[in-house]
Amino acid sequence: MKINANMRQAVMCCMAVVALARCAIGAEDAKKAADDASFRSDFKVDERNLVSTGRNKFFILEPGFQLILEGKEKGKNLRLEITVLAETKKIGSVETRVVEEYETTDGKQTEKSRNYFAIDKTTQDVYYFGEDVGGKWLSGEDGAKFGLMMPGTVKVGDKYCQEIAKKAQDRALNVSVSETVTTPAGTFKDCLKTEETTPLEPDEKEYKYYAPEIGMVKYGEMVLVKYGTVK
Repeated sequence: MKINANMRQAVMCCMAVVALARCAIGAEDAKKAADDASFRSDFKVDERNLVSTGRNKFFILEPGFQLILEGKEKGKNLRLEITVLAETKKIGSVETRVVEEYETTDGKQTEKSRNYFAIDKTTQDVYYFGEDVGGKWLSGEDGAKFGLMMPGTVKVGDKYCQEIAKKAQDRALNVSVSETVTTPAGTFKDCLKTEETTPLEPDEKEYKYYAPEIGMVKYGEMVLVKYGTVK
């Protein structure tokens, strides 16, 4: 079959389009890989310095401390209770503190999880060692490693992996430390704003706000309504 000049030009144009598309896909993949690599995931920690009780500027890990957030989403009432329990769990050689999260929608339980944290007494970095819930994982099991939940020294632009497991890969970006958040529990200044993402759901983003010496005061549509120590 003879190929005339017009047909040859059309074929060459198609090949050029395909080549450009491949280049675009390759560039996007490279960008994603570079972004993934920009999150800190290798934390040099002396486990002898990790303890189950303590606090840093934006995270309190003391038995009895509780945060209660409420809000509305799609017409439904949401409530989240975060309670630092008087319980610990040994994970590897580290004694971690148990933090319970109890979530309800219109008064009905939607999730109840037990999360495990430890704090470095020298840096006040808070590390996340796992959770018992749908995406259950524990540091040291099935390739999972502990992540950084909240740095003791917060820097804008810092990126860090909070969960390092097959089914849990949350990570955070510190966006700002100058936010003001007004809630039923009060108005809080100089709040930390974080952007949380996960490569497991690349199109999803969540924003959380943490007030100095209190902790999380806003999460999505929920805001702080009560905080303090409970017996």
